[in-house]
Order: sequence, then C-alpha cells, then structure tokens
Amino acid sequence: MTLKYLEEYRDAGLAKKYAEHIARITTRPWKIMEACGGQTHSIIKFGIDRLLPKSIELVHGPGCPVCVTPMSTIDAAIELVIRYRVILCTFGDMLRVPGSSQDLQTAKAQGGDVRMVYSPLDALKVAKAHPEKEVVFFAVGFETTAPANAMAAFQARQLGLENFSMLVSQVLVPPALEALLESSTSELDGFLAPGHVCAITGFQAYESIVGKYGIPIVVTGFEPGDILQGIDMCVQMLERGDARVENQYTRVVRREGNHEAQKMLETVFEITPKAWRGLGTLAASGLRLNSAFRAMDAEFRFGLNPESSEERTGCRSGLILQGALKPDACPEFGKTCHPDHPLGATMVSTEGACAAYYRYRYLTEKKL
Repeated sequence: MTLKYLEEYRDAGLAKKYAEHIARITTRPWKIMEACGGQTHSIIKFGIDRLLPKSIELVHGPGCPVCVTPMSTIDAAIELVIRYRVILCTFGDMLRVPGSSQDLQTAKAQGGDVRMVYSPLDALKVAKAHPEKEVVFFAVGFETTAPANAMAAFQARQLGLENFSMLVSQVLVPPALEALLESSTSELDGFLAPGHVCAITGFQAYESIVGKYGIPIVVTGFEPGDILQGIDMCVQMLERGDARVENQYTRVVRREGNHEAQKMLETVFEITPKAWRGLGTLAASGLRLNSAFRAMDAEFRFGLNPESSEERTGCRSGLILQGALKPDACPEFGKTCHPDHPLGATMVSTEGACAAYYRYRYLTEKKL
C-alpha cells in the first residue's frame, strides 16, 4: 500500500489531521456514500479510505453521469449514427460505453460520423458548418452540465439552426439518493453530496431528504482535504445523533445555488422520469426539452423509442453504482474487464469507480 499521491498533496498535513480526528471521535461503525465520481477518484488515488479507521466504510454511489447513462440510450445514439446517418457530437467518455451489441467507437469505425467535442457549443459550430446534415449533440450529465446544454439549445433557436437537435440524458442527483435510501438493502448512514452539482442547484433540495430519512448530508469538494473534512463533519453529526445538511464546500457552494443557471434550465428543460443504469427508471429524476424546444429533441424528431436492455453477462456495474459491490470484489475485475476491454461503463469513464480502482490500486499494487 502506498500513499504516494497524498504525500505529494500540498495540504497533506491538514488532510492527515482530519483523518486523526475522525479516528478519535468514532465510537461505532458508519457507512458513508460519496455521490460523485470525482470524489471517488480522489478517495482511491490519495488512499483516503485507507487513512480512516476500519469502522468507517466509504461506498461509491451513482456519481458518474457517463456510468449511469442506460444501455438503451447508447443504443439510441448508435441508431442515429447508423440508421439516420446523422453527425453525432459527443464527449470522449461516451465513445466506448457499451451498448447492447456495440459502442459508438465501433459505429464510427463502421463509417458513422461520430465527432468528439469539448463543449455543446462545439456541436453548434458543426451544425452551422454542415447545414445539409442533421447534427445531434449527445447531452449527458448531472445538473452540472445541464446549464451549458440548455444554453446550446437556446442559442440554436436564436440562430435558426433547424438541423440541430439533442439526445438528452440529463439526470438529477437527489432522486437517486432517495432511491438508494428506499432500497430494502440500504445500510447507508450518511452522504457526501457533490459540490459541483450543488454549485448550480444549491443544497436546499437535499434538506427534504434529511428531513424524510434522518440522514446527514455534507456538501463536499474534491481535494483530499475537502473530502476528509466532509467525512469528519458527517461523522460528528452521526456520533451526536444529528441529521442536517452541512456545507463543507463554502468557497463554491451557496444554499440557493446559481440563480442564472437555474433560470436557463427552467427556460429549456422540464423534469421527467429517467432511466438510470443500475437503478432502473426513477420518477422525476431527469430532464428533457420542454414543449418550446421539443422540435430539438432527437428522440421526438427521429421517432426513437429506446427500449431497456440488459447488462452484458458478467458485468456487475449495476451493483457497483448502487454501492452494493466494490469494484475489486467483482470476479471480472482486472481479468476479463479492464480499460482495454471494458465490460461496463464504470471501467470506461474517467469518473467510473472501476477505472479508479484499476488505475490507482490494481496497476500500482500489481507492481509491488
């Protein structure tokens, strides 16, 4: 075991002090879930889970938007490319996420026009440059990416780009946390909420979860010091029997969030049921283009009807996204499933839990 990355962290001493304080105040076992893929990668990279007493278990939730995009939506994107011959613009992480029979990278190799972009506004440029082609932007993400994607639709309407549409897979974090707590197998004691999401939404949406389930939630940043302080704040509440929302990420997050971003979301999107990989279809857990922008909805425009698809045999990503299984406990991990041959989205995405374990645990410890 090595804490090489933590030793190189500029505030390593402060991070260790939080870990020592957690060890001093902990009197019983607690299970805390982080709901952000960026936090998961920091936890594994810096060995944060190994700094904590064994009575504190960190579990990884559905915190990666690429990972929770259902297989049926990947199949819909491939159908747009192969059947309808659109130009599909997407972020790079989506290229190798498995559909039911292939991925977008394979569709591209077969002649499909799949283009990697860094912003939804890049997709608008493609639509302007190719008025003779239908251009679809694959809009994936949590509340963090939703304002920029909404702005793209808003600008497309202003520019009169009739050849631009969006395949929308925008999901909302609070309903997913509620679904996990409603599960009969849930043993969660607390949550670390994603700071980047709350920078947009604020954290008032999490207060109803605390009130309903009596579970503490700490809005947390992404550096080792942030995460350990967030865990410390959560454990303190658990130890004194307190349950409320606390904000560790005060340098970025306010209770009310970003009003301008929220206004843009309300202008373009509406709340809808949404399918999640590993969690199923959850009520009021996603966004879709509202009636004013419905003509830009690729599902509506092309008459798509994505059907649910089963995960590939051997892939346990659903259990991993539920926090019910650690990546290195999967029998396929590091054997039949690895970055060069991923069985599921959690091994593909840069925010996936399996990818984090493979990069920072499996490869490192295999060399020892």
